[in-house]
Amino acid sequence: MTVHVTPVRFEHLDDALGVGTPTPRLSWRTTADPGWAQAGYEVEVVRGGAGRVFAVPGDESVLVPWPDGPLTSREEAVVRVRVVGADGSASGWSEPSAVEAGLLDPLDWEGAAIQPPWDDAGDDRRPPLFRRAFVLPAPVRRARLYATAHGVYELEVNGRRVGEDVLNPGWTVYSDRLRYHAYDVTELLGEGDNVVGAWMGDGWWRGRLGFGGGQADLYGADIALLAQLEVDLADGSRVVLSTDGGWTAAPSPILRSSLYLGETFDAGAVPAGWSSPGFDDAGWQPARAAHIAHGTLVAPEGPAVRCTQELAPVSTDRRPDGRILVDFGQNFAGRVRVRAAGGVSGDLLIRHAEVLQEGELYTRTLRDAISEDRHLGSDGSIDWEPRFTIHGFRYAEVSGYDGPLDGIEITGRVYHSDMRRTGWLETSDARLDRLHDNVLWSMRSNFVDVPTDCPQRDERLGWTGDIQVFAATATFLYDCAGFLSSWLRDLAAEQRRVGTVPVYVPFIPGGFWWTPGRPIAAWGDAAALTPWDLWRRYADRELLARQFASARAWVDQVAGRAGASRLWDGDRQLGDWLDPTAPPEDPAAAQTDPALVATAFLAQSARRTGQMAEVLGDASATAYAALADEVAAAFRARWFGADGRLVDPTQTGYALAIVFGLLDERMSAVAGAELASLVRGNGFRVGAGFAGVNLVADALTSTGHPDEAFAMLLEDSTPSWLSMVDKGATTIWERWDSLLDDGTVNPGEMTSFNHYALGSIADWMHREIGGIAPSSPGSRTVRIAPRPGGGLTSARARHASPYGDIAVSWTLSDGVFVLEVQVPVGVTAEVVLPSGETSTVSHGSHRFSTPMH
Repeated sequence: MTVHVTPVRFEHLDDALGVGTPTPRLSWRTTADPGWAQAGYEVEVVRGGAGRVFAVPGDESVLVPWPDGPLTSREEAVVRVRVVGADGSASGWSEPSAVEAGLLDPLDWEGAAIQPPWDDAGDDRRPPLFRRAFVLPAPVRRARLYATAHGVYELEVNGRRVGEDVLNPGWTVYSDRLRYHAYDVTELLGEGDNVVGAWMGDGWWRGRLGFGGGQADLYGADIALLAQLEVDLADGSRVVLSTDGGWTAAPSPILRSSLYLGETFDAGAVPAGWSSPGFDDAGWQPARAAHIAHGTLVAPEGPAVRCTQELAPVSTDRRPDGRILVDFGQNFAGRVRVRAAGGVSGDLLIRHAEVLQEGELYTRTLRDAISEDRHLGSDGSIDWEPRFTIHGFRYAEVSGYDGPLDGIEITGRVYHSDMRRTGWLETSDARLDRLHDNVLWSMRSNFVDVPTDCPQRDERLGWTGDIQVFAATATFLYDCAGFLSSWLRDLAAEQRRVGTVPVYVPFIPGGFWWTPGRPIAAWGDAAALTPWDLWRRYADRELLARQFASARAWVDQVAGRAGASRLWDGDRQLGDWLDPTAPPEDPAAAQTDPALVATAFLAQSARRTGQMAEVLGDASATAYAALADEVAAAFRARWFGADGRLVDPTQTGYALAIVFGLLDERMSAVAGAELASLVRGNGFRVGAGFAGVNLVADALTSTGHPDEAFAMLLEDSTPSWLSMVDKGATTIWERWDSLLDDGTVNPGEMTSFNHYALGSIADWMHREIGGIAPSSPGSRTVRIAPRPGGGLTSARARHASPYGDIAVSWTLSDGVFVLEVQVPVGVTAEVVLPSGETSTVSHGSHRFSTPMH
C-alpha cells in the first residue's frame, strides 16, 4: 500500500513565519492507493532541538488542533506528520515544515514608533525616508525584522529590498487591528556596519479615501514607522534594534504618494546609497517619537499584496506628438514599470484608463482618481515603477520619451493579495471560457488587501454586498480563507462601532447617503451569509464561532426593525442594485420591491444564523429557525398569491423566493415555471441586479428548467454576460451596459469596467457545468453532477479542496456522455449522471459512461 503525505500547512498560511497564535492548527493532504482509509496520525514537533511525537486517532487532516504546548513569542517549531491506515499501514514522514510565532504579547515590542521631525500637515505632502545605522560585533546566526506603520512602508537592509510585499500593513480597522509583518533578514545582515532603511507612503492611513476625490487624514495626519530588528549572533549574544531617536529622517524622493492620484518621484532627489553602510547622513534629522498602540498589533491571517504576474503590451502606438499608447490586452489592478537606456527628456508621465473612446484614454469613469504617475529629473535613462500607489487599467499612455520604440520596455505589473489559486474551469465554448477568465481577473483586481468594489476610481471600498454575492465564487477560485477571515474581523469591529454592519468595511464617513446605524439588506447580510460560505468551503469552525456574535447581532437588529409583522419595510434600501432597467442616474431604481429583497434576506440570514448555532451547539438554533419560518410565512402572504405566483413578477423576486427556500414545494414548482416564462419572455436576457444575479440560474435549475438557465448564460444581447464578452470585456463590469451597444461609455457616474459582483454566475458554472459542489463543510463529501446543457460538448473543472484536488472531465460525443472523476483521500463523492444514475465513490480515479437520449 503506497501512502504519501504533503508537508504540514499552518492555519490558512502558506508562509508560517510570524503566526499570530500560540497553537496553530495543522492541515495536510494524503495520496494513497484505492481502498486505503486513515484511522489516525502522528505529529512530530521539534522545539529547541528536542522532538516529541503525538499519536492521535481519527480520520481528520484539515485544521486539526496543535498537539503540543503553546508556542511562546518568537519560538520556532519544526513539524512532520505521518498517517496510519485502518489496515495498520503507515506513511512515511512528511517533509518538515517550520512554524514560528510572532510577537504574541504587546510587551514584546520594546521601542516606540517614529515620525519625521518636520511639520507634515497639508495635502500632497512629501513622505519621509527613515534610516538607522548600527554595528553587529559578530557573525549573524538568525535575524528577524518586525514592522508596521501608520501609512505604508517598504524596508531595505544594506541597500537590498526586504521581502516582496507591497502596501503593507494594508487596510484594517486601525483603531482595533493594525497588522505587523515579520521578515527573515538573516541573509541581508553581516558582522560590522549595517543599515536598515524605510520608504514611507500615505496609503489608506492618511491618503485620500472615498467619493469626490476622497478625504485625507481619515485615520490621522501623521506618518509613522514601528520596527524591531532582533538579531541572534553566532557568539550567543543578542542585539535588538527598535525604532527610536537613534533613527534619522529626510524628505523622500517620492514627492506625492496617493492611491487615487498616483505617485510623483524625483530621481534627482534620491540620496545615493542612503540605506547602505558608509552613507553620510549628516544632513538628516533625528526622528521624532510617535504613538502606535502596541495593543492593536496583530499578525496577518492571509497573504500580503505582491506582484503576481507581468503583462507585455499587445500593442504600442506612437502618436504624432510623441505620446505612446499601450494596450496590455487585459484590464487589471497594478502599475506600469518603464525601462529605457536613454531617450527620456527629463520628466516622464504615465496616465491610465480602463477603456478608450475615439482612440484616446477615457478617464471620466475614474471620477476624481487622477491616476497619474510622474518620474522627474531623469538623466536620460530610466528604470522605474511607482511604489505606493495602484491603478485599475488596461491602457496606459507614456509621455516624455523621445527615443525609438524598441528602446523602451513598458511592462504591466499585476498586484493583488497573493492567494493560492484553487479553482479552474474550461468548456467547449470559447466565449464561456473568456467569461470565466473575466470573473477571475475581476477577483484578482479587487482582492487587494480588502475585497473592494473596483480598483480604479475614487472609491475602492470593501462593499459588503459585493462580497456577499461573490463569496461562493471567490472561495472556489482562490484560497481566500485567511483574506476573508481577516476582513470579517473588521466587519464585526465596525458593526460594534457604527451600530450596524456598514455598507463597506472598513467604514469611512461621508460621500454616500447611507446613515450610520441604519441597516441595509443584502449588504449587511454579509455578517451571516459570508461566514457560512467560508464554513462550507473551508470547514473552519473557529472562524464560524468567532463570527457568530456578529451574525446574531445583525439578525436581531433587523428582526427588531421588522417587528411583529416580520416584514422588513420602511427603511431606505439599495434593493436589487443596478438591475438592468435602472437608469444611469439612479442605480437603485430596480424592478423588484426593495422591501421584498430586504425581507427575503432577513429570512435567509436568520436561517443561516440558526444553522451556525446548530454547528456550534448553541441553544439559540431553534429560535433562529423559527424566526426564519415566521419571516418566510410573512413573505409569502405579502408578495405571493395563493396560486404561487409573485404579485409583481421579477426575476430577482422569484429567484430569492426559490433559492432561499421561502416557498413550499407546490409554490416553488409554480414559481419556477413562472420564472422560466419570465426569462423566455425577456429573450433570455438578464433581469436581475446585485441582489439576485447569483440566484436566477440556480432557481431555474432547481425547479426543473435548466434549458432556460443555459439559454440565459449563453444569450449575447444586452443585458447579458456574453454581451460584455462580445464587446471586448476582459473583466466583469459594474453595469450590464457599462459600454453601450453603440460603443460609447454609459453616462452614469456608477460606471466601472472592473466589478466582480455580476460575475457570481461563475459559482453556478462551477457546480452545474463543472459539476463540483461541496455537500458538507470543506468538501469532505462532494456532489459531482455535471450538466451537459447549452450545446456544450465538453468541460473540465478542478478544485483544490482542503483535502486535495477534486477533478471532473466530461465529453458528449455521438450521443454518449463520458465522465472522468478524480477524488482525493478523505473525500467521498456522490456522482450523478445526466441519466439520473447515482454512484458513491471514495478516493481515486473513476470513469462513467451513459447514453444521452
